[in-house]
Amino acid sequence: MLAKRQNLLAAAIIAGLALQMLAESKPKVPAPTTTDPYTEVQPATETLDIATYQRIRDEGFNHSHVMEFASALMDGIGPRLTGSPNLKKANEWTRDTLTRIGLQNARLEDWGEFGLGWQQLNTWARMVTPDTAVLILQATPWSPSTPGPVTGDVAFVSLQSEKDFDTYKGKLAGKIVLFGAMREVPPVDQALFTRYTDKELEDLASFPVTAGSGGVSPDVQKRIAAYIERNKLIDRIAQFFADEKVAAVIEPSRDAKNGGGSGGTFFDDNGATLGRTPYIAGKEVKIPVAVAAIESYGRLYRLTQAHVPVTVQIDVETRVTGEHEHGFDTVAEIPGTDPSLKEQVVMVGGHLDSWIAGTGATDNGAGTVVAMEAVRILKALDIKPRRTIRIALWTGEEQGIFGSKGYVTQHFGSAQLSTAPDQVVLPEYMRRTTGPLTVKPEQKLISGYFNIDNGTGKIRGIYTQGNTAIAPIFAQWIAPLKDLGVSTVTNRNTGGTDHLSFDAVGIPGFQFIQDDMDYETRTHHSNEDTVERLQPADLKQIAVVEAIFLYNAAQRDKMLPRKPLPNPGQEQELRKPLEGIFPGAEAAPATK
Repeated sequence: MLAKRQNLLAAAIIAGLALQMLAESKPKVPAPTTTDPYTEVQPATETLDIATYQRIRDEGFNHSHVMEFASALMDGIGPRLTGSPNLKKANEWTRDTLTRIGLQNARLEDWGEFGLGWQQLNTWARMVTPDTAVLILQATPWSPSTPGPVTGDVAFVSLQSEKDFDTYKGKLAGKIVLFGAMREVPPVDQALFTRYTDKELEDLASFPVTAGSGGVSPDVQKRIAAYIERNKLIDRIAQFFADEKVAAVIEPSRDAKNGGGSGGTFFDDNGATLGRTPYIAGKEVKIPVAVAAIESYGRLYRLTQAHVPVTVQIDVETRVTGEHEHGFDTVAEIPGTDPSLKEQVVMVGGHLDSWIAGTGATDNGAGTVVAMEAVRILKALDIKPRRTIRIALWTGEEQGIFGSKGYVTQHFGSAQLSTAPDQVVLPEYMRRTTGPLTVKPEQKLISGYFNIDNGTGKIRGIYTQGNTAIAPIFAQWIAPLKDLGVSTVTNRNTGGTDHLSFDAVGIPGFQFIQDDMDYETRTHHSNEDTVERLQPADLKQIAVVEAIFLYNAAQRDKMLPRKPLPNPGQEQELRKPLEGIFPGAEAAPATK
């Protein structure tokens, strides 16, 4: 009995040792670690699936639905001012359409309160004396209505400083006021529709090392200064006109590149609104305001300057649909399938909102429908990406990239805005950030964001937004696309749209280089921004290129390389001149 027990014990010991030796002979599986996208080593050569390139091209060029999306959005819904009923329709239509074409988790995400919901129902005006003439104009966004058609004498008013107000006090009741200097109307002696030349693309690829103070170009500095000057008096002027019981105000449309702001084209955007934030309850403009084509404005102006009595009849019919409307982004996904990568995300998008004069086709219906078409292509081909592909269609972009900034703040991180005196007078999207950047866990899961917001022109390349590590990667991606006109990678920054929200929190965000077409000359925020200005072949090309970029980013082993994490609190300090480096310099005298 004892011997048997000893034998059994010996056998158990031997079996245990054997199991231990077997376990030690197997390779150990490391515990899962969180990938730091800022430290990933990138491969020198990209692995490109040229067969999938071909499949995407075939689907995008031969079975495109991009113009169906375009007509449904622009013709079927129309202009999409932030906070308006039309934008609500567009949010719901994009959500439902993305579900219909096979995306998952389609939803509307609330980015916060915006302000007034508003619609233009009808606006018209005509000169009554000394002649009859139809005037080309529309209400400016968030203008109140007239109490039906009103007729009044026309008066030109120039308010450049505080002392000018006394000139008009007590003299404007019941008047139709012309407000804004009559500008030159140059002949249209250059093409309003252009594409990049090879030389222009070559120049764009070179990086300018003299960007100006604080990394801001002199041109942008000049525009900011002009904006500040215009807004110093604008709220005061609006209240003055209301106090004087002006019947209505007519402003002249601004010009555009190459003299495009003529021929009946007018621009109806922030530059026309009589107030800094007319969409906020309590800061509404209290008198009807319209913006006129320069030819209509010019005739009225010249008659007043010749001291000819002029009478105009105008009817502005608008309605406020809510005072505290919230803004929503449309979001949907193609889920990732790789167990180790599916939590990571590649994003594509553009802004869904528009101004009111046209139907928001090139700005930015185009960016919306090509993003929808890009994900439709991938679903139609039954692509099963390793990473999740997410489309996001932003709102509130035109008033300050509110939708994308709200989304980024909620999901990825944010920094405080500067409260310096020179900054608080600027809209939020122009203000410096300061203090430490707060980063949320999701920030490390976004590989990159791709954006379209420069009209209908085909893609000619991409801005790296100063991310030089990604330039050789993109160069390899576009090499098979040169026959489509995609050739240029530039390390320059480009601004003014939603990729900036991602870049601000250390996520790679990119805007594509697009052919200009007539975007800056004729369609940007104008009454000409309609489906007729869209170029179907170009939109097909954009969707194909976007789909390929999404596929490549979703499939590669590594996330896209990142620039160093921004540190807004140190930027101004780092730009200060060095102290104590000049030989023999004495200490600066103390300021009183």
